[in-house]
Amino acid sequence: MAEPTGAPAAFDVVVDVLVVGSGGGVAGAYTAAREGLSVLLAEATDMFGGTTAYSGGGGMWYPCNPVLRRAGTDDTLEEALRYFHGVVGDRTPRDLQDTYVTGGSPFIEYLEQDPAFAFTVLPWPDYYGSVPGARADGYRHIVPVPLADAELGRYAGLIRGPLDTERLGAPVPETLIGGRALVGRFLAALNRYDAAEAWRNAALTDLIVDADTVVGAVLDRDGRALRVGARRGVLLAAGGFERDAEMRERYRVAGSATDTMGAPGNTGAAHRAAIAVGADTDLMDQAWWSPGLSHPDGHSAFALLFTGGIFVDRFGHRFVNESAPYDRLGREVIRALKRDRLRLPFWMVYDSRAGDTPPIGATNVSMVDPARYREAGLWHSADTLDELATAIGVPGTELEATVRRFNEFARTGTDADFSRGGEPYDRAVTAGGSPLVPLDTPPYHAAAFGLSDLGTKGGLRTDNRGRALRADGTAIRGLYAAGNTMAAVSGTTYPGGGNPIGASLLFSHLAALDMASGAAPR
Repeated sequence: MAEPTGAPAAFDVVVDVLVVGSGGGVAGAYTAAREGLSVLLAEATDMFGGTTAYSGGGGMWYPCNPVLRRAGTDDTLEEALRYFHGVVGDRTPRDLQDTYVTGGSPFIEYLEQDPAFAFTVLPWPDYYGSVPGARADGYRHIVPVPLADAELGRYAGLIRGPLDTERLGAPVPETLIGGRALVGRFLAALNRYDAAEAWRNAALTDLIVDADTVVGAVLDRDGRALRVGARRGVLLAAGGFERDAEMRERYRVAGSATDTMGAPGNTGAAHRAAIAVGADTDLMDQAWWSPGLSHPDGHSAFALLFTGGIFVDRFGHRFVNESAPYDRLGREVIRALKRDRLRLPFWMVYDSRAGDTPPIGATNVSMVDPARYREAGLWHSADTLDELATAIGVPGTELEATVRRFNEFARTGTDADFSRGGEPYDRAVTAGGSPLVPLDTPPYHAAAFGLSDLGTKGGLRTDNRGRALRADGTAIRGLYAAGNTMAAVSGTTYPGGGNPIGASLLFSHLAALDMASGAAPR
């Protein structure tokens, strides 16, 4: 619930800008501080970084940015816009799409003026390779350069992750890479500003409203309710609501709170607080989905880059291009579930040409002792496909026929059923070679999969300055949103690697610039 309207009561703390969420929100906090504003960055959990910190690459999809230009790209913003519009269509406002596609380059220029930031190219093909304007060479994607955790000063040792540390107890690396490096670079830069402060264990409970303006928020910091005034505005960048089972059920988001890759603090508190003050929402039934390898701890975790094998439904038939980008794969899993072709878990069937572990290039959470998967009934092996089919509960004759058909596709190099290998991304993990690898080396194996996600993508409707909107399209004074707290600019699609993080950082930055410009209410 929102605090009652009327004259604001005394605040415990007053700043120019309050940023709620320390994943993509770090960009808003840094920008506000750099532009001369006092800022408080509030993180609900005991570690900074949110889901962004879990990203293995920390990639950003920013066409034609300076890093790519220095690397010699011949891309143009016109082609990038053509591609993004072609993928997203009219599901989100065109001006919002244009702001994202064209805004990444100036944002990187802004950051590179500060020696705290360093980026490099990591080629990653666009996810809809047949759409006009797609970039097959991957030169729209950059990542942060790693840095030592010790360089973070007072924030050293406080970045969330990696996943293997949190889920498997692996040692924390001394060098930050991927999303951890990205968050770390922003915090290291923020560390230089005396008027910037970051709190942990400070969860949003309410927004404070004076008449029609958001003037602050109530934070539960270590069990104490603190009223924080925000003279220029409040930026909500607290992730999605993927960890809240009730909200997932209410908005009919496929998947489960147990199988999401979202950070622990992503429980929808920012969504609820904003809705209570009149914010409109969109895309609330959507998420960034993916297949999830099922692990003995009872969770299915985001997996990608399959170097072999096929996925089969409950009839023993293939139902998808197994080499497609993960969100497209996840959406096909959902369609098959709705048609009752699939039940969870579903199965990857593979052979022994590369050993007895599933042919997965990136599991995100490392595999543990194979014996544990077998004991849990998650992996099966058999000398024949018919025996394997019995073990996973599909018709043996159908599975044998499916494998024979697939092996013929592998021989000819053309997947007549699902066009596997037909787009550049399909071949990214095979160095351009065909991903159609025959299953002809017994014994045969099957690994259980579930439906995972990288977080929900439904949230507050905003304009292209990040201002939260009411249902009538008017802006709520003093309230901004970015990241997965904002309705995704990409709508129901995932155009390319680095789109979620890229949009989160950019709209956090733009929101802070808007507050710094004097356009904000106070």
